[in-house]
Amino acid sequence: MANKPLKKFKRELLANKAVREACDELAPEFAIAQAIIKARHERGLTQEQLALRMNTSQSYIARLENAKTLPTMKTFLRIAEATGMTAQFSLKKA
Repeated sequence: MANKPLKKFKRELLANKAVREACDELAPEFAIAQAIIKARHERGLTQEQLALRMNTSQSYIARLENAKTLPTMKTFLRIAEATGMTAQFSLKKA
């Protein structure tokens, strides 16, 4: 079987209603993970360097970035401080 381009594979997966609903349900977790990755990359930090700044482990940073663990608000604020960023939170009408 030939390899499919990632975009085509993703489009095929999301055509399945159950897969699409599961992705939609996990979207907030992935958005948080993406924000952490982006902040770390913008500061040119490795996971280990960010972990050292936060006095935690590199494996914990990896779990946050893989959306396997959700940070508490306190941890999210520590990430912001360690990356020289400010955290923003909002609620929007559904």
